[in-house]
Amino acid sequence: MKKDLSALKEARFNAILDSATILLVENPTASMNEIAEYAGIGIATLHRYVESREKLMLFLGHRAIQLVSDTVNQIPLDEERSENYIPELIEALIPLGDKIYFLGHDASVFNNKELGEAEEKLREPLRRVIELLQQRGYFQQTVSSEWILNTLYALLFHTWEQVHEGNVPKKSAAELFLNTFYYGFKAKGDN
Repeated sequence: MKKDLSALKEARFNAILDSATILLVENPTASMNEIAEYAGIGIATLHRYVESREKLMLFLGHRAIQLVSDTVNQIPLDEERSENYIPELIEALIPLGDKIYFLGHDASVFNNKELGEAEEKLREPLRRVIELLQQRGYFQQTVSSEWILNTLYALLFHTWEQVHEGNVPKKSAAELFLNTFYYGFKAKGDN
């Protein structure tokens, strides 16, 4: 975030980012003019905070990563009950989807090295949990932890997308995610 912003300017910038997020969820290709209008400011004011749409998307990417990081840090890892970590994490992350999922479709965010590094740092605790669960026999050891992590990540983004499109009710999204992640589409009772 810009280090030279006063507290008031930072609060105003955060309000602009919040408005941009709401609009971009509904219209991922919204222009800077549309974003400014939606935020209730002029385009010149928006440009005082951020020079381009690409920069705006990077700020939104950093905010999204911070939001997820704060959520991840609130979920304690009890190694004796490590199998509960992923369900608790998913329950906490599903409500954040409407603030984050659209970023996965923006090239300026997707290809940004700094955001990629921040995201990789964010994924590390989850990777450790997956490896711990593999060691304990909860997940197959013959499947790489990276594959499991990437599958979880892709399914999380897909779940957010399906909630946004109205195909999955938000209240049942976490349960659907976990059921799919752990059991796939195999009918219950099948061996």
